[in-house]
Amino acid sequence: MTNNELKKTANNVRKGIIEAVHGAKCGHPGGSLGAADIFTYLYFEEMNINPKEPKMENRDRFVLSKGHNAPGLYSVLANRGYFPVEDLPTLRHLGSYLQGHPCMQETPGVDMSTGSLGQGISAAVGMALAGKIDGASYRVYTLLGDGECEEGQVWEAAMFAGHRKLDNLVVIVDNNGLQIDGPIDAVCSPNPLDKKFEAFNFNVINVNGNDFDELRAAFAKARETKGAPTAIIAHTLKGKGVSYMEGSVDWHGKAPNDEEFKVAMDDLDAIEKSL
Repeated sequence: MTNNELKKTANNVRKGIIEAVHGAKCGHPGGSLGAADIFTYLYFEEMNINPKEPKMENRDRFVLSKGHNAPGLYSVLANRGYFPVEDLPTLRHLGSYLQGHPCMQETPGVDMSTGSLGQGISAAVGMALAGKIDGASYRVYTLLGDGECEEGQVWEAAMFAGHRKLDNLVVIVDNNGLQIDGPIDAVCSPNPLDKKFEAFNFNVINVNGNDFDELRAAFAKARETKGAPTAIIAHTLKGKGVSYMEGSVDWHGKAPNDEEFKVAMDDLDAIEKSL
């Protein structure tokens, strides 16, 4: 896909996020919007997947370690054809297959159930190790939050991945600088994230996570890297695309009301017209 096609797709993913959390009357729009470009690049450009065969043996695996960003994952899965986009507003509804956090038993395209922060990367490392043991061709991708990197389990997993030289693993950190209680620097700073991953023997790449040229180059470099896992520190804007949510910690975990929903969709419609 061209960058402009990716931008249009990411904008549709953002619309799906807003429709989902508005339908649920709860959820996590801010981080999902900020990571929409990462989700879009992974599912429309980077990963070897087939929506018609979601359990394909040699498919690339994705683990949403920051499981509360489920609206972003669900929206990209729907836009990629795993299930109808029209189902997104059923998020968190009783009986819906779109639960508040990803559930591999219920949702097509979800490779691992996640929610407890710090655990998703460990599952991804296990998948990558299994791939190496089996001589499989698939690659494993996992998305972490920067606030999540305050969890000790993240670094145990990183230590293991670096020691085992899991070059089929790509860890992406959604580095928007904000978590539920405020700026990460004020809560319990995990910085410098790049130097920490380097210390655990990762190939580390810093990028603008909202720029498709930089994402394309980073994932290409990750594929070329042998003998070490890759960590992509993706600097993103939380709430990107919705004027009143951008850079605001207030929209970490709440849904827009009807009036706010209209403003958000108007913002995204304007972006669509500009592309």
